[in-house]
Amino acid sequence: MPIEIVHTRAELQSAISRHLAGKGRRGAEGTPSLGLVPTMGALHDGHRRLAEAAVEGNDVVVASIFVNPLQFGDPVDLERYPRTLQADAALLEKAGVDVVFAPDLEEMYPGGDPLVRVTAGPLASAWEGASRPGHFDGVCTVVAKLLHLALPGPAAGAPTVFRAYFGQKDAQQVAIVRRMVKDLNFPVEIVSVPIVRAEDGLALSSRNQFLSEADREAALVLSRALRLVEERAAAHEPLMPDDAVALIESQPGVQLDYFDVVDTDTLEPLAFNCRETPFTGEALAIVAAKVGPVRLIDNMPLRAR
Repeated sequence: MPIEIVHTRAELQSAISRHLAGKGRRGAEGTPSLGLVPTMGALHDGHRRLAEAAVEGNDVVVASIFVNPLQFGDPVDLERYPRTLQADAALLEKAGVDVVFAPDLEEMYPGGDPLVRVTAGPLASAWEGASRPGHFDGVCTVVAKLLHLALPGPAAGAPTVFRAYFGQKDAQQVAIVRRMVKDLNFPVEIVSVPIVRAEDGLALSSRNQFLSEADREAALVLSRALRLVEERAAAHEPLMPDDAVALIESQPGVQLDYFDVVDTDTLEPLAFNCRETPFTGEALAIVAAKVGPVRLIDNMPLRAR
C-alpha cells in the first residue's frame, strides 16, 4: 500500500484510525500500537533506521516532517534547511512507514508564533542549550504539539500503545523529551535509537552535506576522541578526557565547543569516576565542535565491562 501523505490534524487522525483498524494486532493481548517518528525532513540513513525501529515495534507508524522555526536562532539557517518532501516520503515508504504528516506553518502555529511555549528548564542550561539559547524550548513546544496531534483519539477504537522515536545522536534532546513526557504526563513511551554512522565513523547528520571533503576528513577526529574514552571505559581504566580534548584541538579546521563525560539522565558532568580513578558503571561522552562552517555534535555511551 502506498504511503499516505496528510497535511492537517483532521487528516492525520482519520489516517491513524483507518490504519489502526486495519492493522492493529501486535501489542499485548491484541492491543494495537502506534509509533511516531518526528523529523524536520532532509532524511538520511539515520532517519531510516529510526523509521525501521518504529515499524519493527508497532502496527502503524507515522513520520512527521516539519521544519520548526522555533528551533532556529539564525534565520539564514532556517532558510537554507533542505525541504525534500518527495525524497523523504520515498525513503519512509521503503522503511515501511504508513503515514507522513507534513503540516504547513499555519497548521502547526495558527496565527503566528505561539505566545505560550513549553520550556526545557535546567536540562537545557548547558551544552547545546548554552550554545543555542531557546533551541530546546522550540523542541519541547513542537514535540508536545506533535504528540498531542498524533495521540490516537476515540475514533481509533481500542486503547492504543503510543511510542515516539528519537535518535541518540541528539542525546540532550532525548533526555529533555523524556523528562518533559514524565513531568507533563504524556501517555507515550519515548524510544531512543542508537546513532547510525558512516563507514568512516562520522555520525550521520543532515548537516554533513555542507562539509567539504577536507572538512569531512577533519570531522573524523570527533569519533576518534569518543572511541578513545569508550575503550578506556570498557577496560575499566581512568578515562582521562583531557586526552580526548587535546586530540580534537590538535586537528586543524576543528574548533571545539565542548567535550565531557556526563550522567546519562541528568547530563551533569561526572567530575569523579573518570579522570584518575578506574571507570565504573555507565555514562555518556558528549562532544560538539565547529568544522569549517558546520557545527557537529556526537556522543558515545560508556560502559565498564
